[in-house]
Amino acid sequence: MAKKKTVYVCQNCGAESSKWIGRCPYCGEWNTYVEEIIPGNGKSSSGFSDKVNDIQPLSSITLNDENRLSTHYKEVDRVLGGGMVPGSLVLVGGEPGIGKSTLALQVALKSKGTKVLYISGEESLKQLKLRSDRLKEEDNEIYLLNETSLERVLEQTKKFSPALLIVDSIQTLFSENFDSSPGSVSQVRQSATRLLYFAKSTSIPVLVIGHINKEGSIAGPKVLEHIVDVVLQFEGDHNYVYRVLRALKNRFGSTNELGIFEMSQSGLKEVLNPSKHLVNQYHDNLSGIAIASTIDGIRPFLVEIQSLVSPSSYGTPQRTSTGFDSRRLSMLLAVLEKRASLNLFNKDVFLNLAGGIKVDDPAIDLAIVSSILSSFMDKPVSMKTCFAGEVGLSGEIRAVTQIEKRVQEAEKLGYKRMFLSEYNSLHSEKTKIRLEYVNTVGELFSKLFKNADE
Repeated sequence: MAKKKTVYVCQNCGAESSKWIGRCPYCGEWNTYVEEIIPGNGKSSSGFSDKVNDIQPLSSITLNDENRLSTHYKEVDRVLGGGMVPGSLVLVGGEPGIGKSTLALQVALKSKGTKVLYISGEESLKQLKLRSDRLKEEDNEIYLLNETSLERVLEQTKKFSPALLIVDSIQTLFSENFDSSPGSVSQVRQSATRLLYFAKSTSIPVLVIGHINKEGSIAGPKVLEHIVDVVLQFEGDHNYVYRVLRALKNRFGSTNELGIFEMSQSGLKEVLNPSKHLVNQYHDNLSGIAIASTIDGIRPFLVEIQSLVSPSSYGTPQRTSTGFDSRRLSMLLAVLEKRASLNLFNKDVFLNLAGGIKVDDPAIDLAIVSSILSSFMDKPVSMKTCFAGEVGLSGEIRAVTQIEKRVQEAEKLGYKRMFLSEYNSLHSEKTKIRLEYVNTVGELFSKLFKNADE
């Protein structure tokens, strides 16, 4: 029998040490080293075969279009690049309660004509049955297994031979070759490696659910994200119904796509046209509201910017933002004070992106400035006006990328006027929307309220 050795492993970054250390020298975290017993020299327990592959010239390799396994969700297939590739290992991460298990179960229930095996290590089979009844989806060849032993999971899966394997979650699996507890660095790394080999050797796609830690990254060693083929992040605000699925890593497609879902009592629903959901169809002329044309990856959509500027009751005015970087908001307010002569030093400024989504696109700067101006002057911006432009420190309006897609999205939803940077020149005869070019914040102020009723 092979000897076992004891090492201390950092539960944050996966670094190993022969003795206990208070602070990890690699990631800098304190009290993260835990004693673990791992197999020593001897036969490897990784599960890899002894087959030796032949060396082949690049010219002899032929490319065949593999039939991807569709999830029957357009939003998920878009993020994956067209569906799940046979033999791929996909990791879905997100906060607790955000809807990861619901998404995985809906994918399984939607896969009509596909033999799906769902491994549940967190919920009982009765809990899964109750959830599936709530989702109101037909039970189409989905089979359940309540198991946490990695060896028994792989053994049962090989005998069952499904077309899709779903594991919920990888932190609950444990290998009998390691004495450490489930969820530790060595257990997570071993489970991911064995599942990857299983997927490659059998051409069965594997969908794995993983939790995230308090820093927002996927729990377990960083090597976990290098092992898997695709890393999907499922995120959203618990106070809102919208959820966003984006790819952080994708070996078979682009990482510039995202999918948007709406959480309801009957599960997750696809939002195929997010602009109509994220923009409030208000009828009254309200001040402090502006519409921004933004792009996440390569997908354009419109988002509603809401601002409130009010006199401060305290010595230090408040600067609060939801869904937008508060430091960038402070920068835009400083630009307005310096370049547009707006007295905001004694005003509270509150900013909100409707729908609970977070946007990092600098092209929404122009809409944010417009909504602040509208609230400060208490004059509404026209309901048929939208904005796309970045604001510089000198008060200039800078050009943004993919302006054609932004204009087309605004035109598709019936907007009549759009403010752009002078450096984003487009042929106006190609669009029905009226393009207003501005160079500075001061020029925006004069043009914005000159013909506000247009």
